[in-house]
Amino acid sequence: MAALERVFERVETLREEAVRLQAEMTSRVALGPENGGTGEHEKAAFLKGRLEALGPDAVDEIRAPDERAHEGYRPNLVARWSGALDGPTIWVLSHMDIVPPGDRSLWNTDPYRVEVRGDRIYGRGVEDNQHGIVSSILGLQAVLDEGAGPALPVGLVFVADEETGSRYGLDYLLRHREDLFDPKDLIIVPDGGNDRGTMIEVAEKSMLWLKFTVQGRQCHASTPHKGRNSLVAAARLILALEGLRADFPASDPLFSPPRSTFEPTKMEANVPNVNTIPGKDVFYLDCRILPNYSTDEVFDACERIARQVEEITETSVTLEKSYRQEAPDPTPPDAPVVRALASAVGRVTGREARPMGIGGGTVAAFFRRAGFPAAVWSTVSDTAHQPNEYCRISTLLSDAKVFACLFLEETAG
Repeated sequence: MAALERVFERVETLREEAVRLQAEMTSRVALGPENGGTGEHEKAAFLKGRLEALGPDAVDEIRAPDERAHEGYRPNLVARWSGALDGPTIWVLSHMDIVPPGDRSLWNTDPYRVEVRGDRIYGRGVEDNQHGIVSSILGLQAVLDEGAGPALPVGLVFVADEETGSRYGLDYLLRHREDLFDPKDLIIVPDGGNDRGTMIEVAEKSMLWLKFTVQGRQCHASTPHKGRNSLVAAARLILALEGLRADFPASDPLFSPPRSTFEPTKMEANVPNVNTIPGKDVFYLDCRILPNYSTDEVFDACERIARQVEEITETSVTLEKSYRQEAPDPTPPDAPVVRALASAVGRVTGREARPMGIGGGTVAAFFRRAGFPAAVWSTVSDTAHQPNEYCRISTLLSDAKVFACLFLEETAG
């Protein structure tokens, strides 16, 4: 207990270091080629030096070939420290890449230069996912500075390409470095959570994005009998798709919301003028599906509904799967990593953290699909991808204490 308290006190002295790390990373823009950048090289080089300063047993840079990127590859960093005891490794995996800032006029600050206002650090990437990078580094630094050393082996992993599919990041590591991870390891992904740090994400819904193209016959609006109004047919179809809720009624209290969701979202432009009946309309449906249903089942139900609307409206409807990801098996709610996280959060904050499921997708899905029970956890301000993204210094340091607690104590039993 005394050693842990000293480590917590050490974390409290690292406020300026937290800000410095955020500033250094934010200024090193890490955009992937799909987002108009050249990759994560400059940021990775900085972080590699920062990891080496912590005296690891090894720091590996694993390069995923990508001819579009600077020097033809995407960098991934893996650093490891031995523990006082043999046992499973405690891994913390964060991602280095960011998303573009979007409309600069919506920002009150320069997105690539951090600004501190009270407890908040503003800048693109400071929450997503530099919060996880900083809190894991500072948690380990505090343990090492106090001379305690980790109880179990510790690994920090900083990956590329999370924002655009992970093909050159975690997916690449799992396919090409099977020696890195073990199913008994405790794997934490600090890239999601809530503002109290009480959400340990262990499960995801399946994701299915469908594109509906409704084809009618265009004509002048004064002679509707000569055409087939695709907009009316699309509207009928959108309302008919509400029946999916009755077709897939299961509920699971692990998730919030507890049911599958089926929401129409994007509508593409049709005719440019008011006095023309459109002959073609395109819209999209975002489906987040509980794991007990398959995406194929939902697609088949959508096909059936589309055929019914075709018959009523005398139009034709085609469906395309613009994105599909089947939910992997969840991490068991009583898995060692979940128990260890809940214990550490309770020790640091006095709050009860519990396992939950989410509707979105996280990089942890790659771990689960490969048979590694991973948990997603951090204390977030929920400003990821938004203008004026920020994180709180207080939660950075609090999360660093949680990681220090995990590293210092024998919580992996």
